[in-house]
Amino acid sequence: MAETVLVPMDDSPGSRRALEFALSTFPDAEVHALHVIDPSTGYLVAENLPTGDVGNPRERAEERGTAVLSEAEGVAADHGRRIATAIETGKPARRIVEVAEELDADHVVMGSHGREGVSRVLLGSVAETVVRRSPVPVSVIR
Repeated sequence: MAETVLVPMDDSPGSRRALEFALSTFPDAEVHALHVIDPSTGYLVAENLPTGDVGNPRERAEERGTAVLSEAEGVAADHGRRIATAIETGKPARRIVEVAEELDADHVVMGSHGREGVSRVLLGSVAETVVRRSPVPVSVIR
């Protein structure tokens, strides 16, 4: 059975389902929730601000990551569990694989956005890249 499980988190329903799956499937494992800030996206904050004031994009991205991980801690608490959390910066698929290696994780559980066809080809798939590059088993939850 897995001793260390990595769960990459964004603010999608898929990542929340992945965390729920990890917590229930690996009841004795140490669960690590990871949020990766992708600097190539311009931190994706400007369109989310009602005033159009972007402030400090890095700070906004970190605040968003902190909120995502805080929610993950709440989900874990609902399961009577505690989880470790971390925010990293870089290409999401690459950082997920690197962190899995750094943690000596036994398993990665991640959500899929469920994109198909042209949008998947154009946007790529973080989950698909992690599955191909991960040194440990990966469960993708839809």
